Amino acid sequence: MTTGTPKTRFRKAFGPGLMWAAAAIGVSHLVQSTRAGAMAGFGLAGVILLALVLKYPFFEYGPRYAAATGLSLVEGYRRIGRWALWLYLAITLSTALIVQLAVVLFTAFLVKLVFGLGWSIPVVAALLCGVCAALLAIGRFPFLDRLIKLVMALLAVSTLVAASITLPHADFSSLSLWPRSAFSGAVPLAFVLALMGWMPSAIDISVWSSLWTLAKDRASGERASPDAVLLDFRVGYVATGVLAFAFLALGSALMYGSGQAFSARGTEFSAQVIDLYTGTLGGWTRPIVFTAVLTTMFSTTLTVLDGFPRAIDRGLRVAFVEPEGTSAYAGTGKAYWGAITILSGLTVLVLAVFPGSLTTMIDFATIVSFLTAPALGYLNLRAVTSDPVPHEQRPGRALVALSWIGLVVLGGFAVVYLFSRFG
Repeated sequence: MTTGTPKTRFRKAFGPGLMWAAAAIGVSHLVQSTRAGAMAGFGLAGVILLALVLKYPFFEYGPRYAAATGLSLVEGYRRIGRWALWLYLAITLSTALIVQLAVVLFTAFLVKLVFGLGWSIPVVAALLCGVCAALLAIGRFPFLDRLIKLVMALLAVSTLVAASITLPHADFSSLSLWPRSAFSGAVPLAFVLALMGWMPSAIDISVWSSLWTLAKDRASGERASPDAVLLDFRVGYVATGVLAFAFLALGSALMYGSGQAFSARGTEFSAQVIDLYTGTLGGWTRPIVFTAVLTTMFSTTLTVLDGFPRAIDRGLRVAFVEPEGTSAYAGTGKAYWGAITILSGLTVLVLAVFPGSLTTMIDFATIVSFLTAPALGYLNLRAVTSDPVPHEQRPGRALVALSWIGLVVLGGFAVVYLFSRFG
């Protein structure tokens, strides 16, 4: 039961939407949006806008389902059928390491660059994973909730300041809602799909937001109202959209048409991003740029290290331990900490043995997310329109129609990509 004024109810519910935004605003924005601007100016603005619109319903369905039922989307998948739960677990278990590798690798490069560390990437990656795990162990969800609010405030201010300084240098003649450059061959189709794959993020983090919504309820001691939960999510979603275009503007204004290209090597790419901004805007902006890039990637690393283990823990308990109908209010268990330990250990090990190419790894991870998007989007739509969700809390006809349009478009692009690769 919820009590208090609408303003009080929103304040109690506020947080999970920003955590979702922190998970989303990372590689997709700092790397992919900036590369898009550098490659095509504002020519891929339509691709970003299309992804933000078409994928919106599937992300919203996470907190919507949790607020309406008191359960996470993991339980929602099991109620569709055990096949749906196992499909989700298979996708999560097969992509968790790939995604975490891409996120931690880029964050490690930035940490080395900003702090001038001479340590190897695996050592910095181990330090990052250790710091994030310690923060999660010490403060648990309430601390994570408070920390992300502070980090997101720093991220928004620093990024928007940098973008506003850059805009006078921008050439808007390339602005297009239709990605002409992609179909003319100027930009590889694989990059366009990779951009959409993580714009604003992979659809599987909708499960994380449903779990964070319930964790917030548990921390506050009461169920948040569906209206407050959805408002919280929409604030975070709008923030991801605004910052996506801010990073696109940075890449477009500072690099498009310059004859330069981003390196695939992580060390060089990170240096290019920093030097690109500070070299054009002036050395005095270096603290702003450092703050923007570090808060972007640290917030993403922290939420990814919490999100995947939280989803794996819940999925395994729903699959093997808890009877149907059990609430996700119980929080996390041993599998959560086991997943953090295993994923962090494998991340460091893989980076030590196979350092790889940063942009290649990121493109691979984002394309995998793009190819799995239609399946996860369909499961989210099925869950939020199922019997456990009261009719008044289900999405309206317009949102359901947008969902089906999104499934058709995302599925169509996935088929085109697969045909281009293997046809």
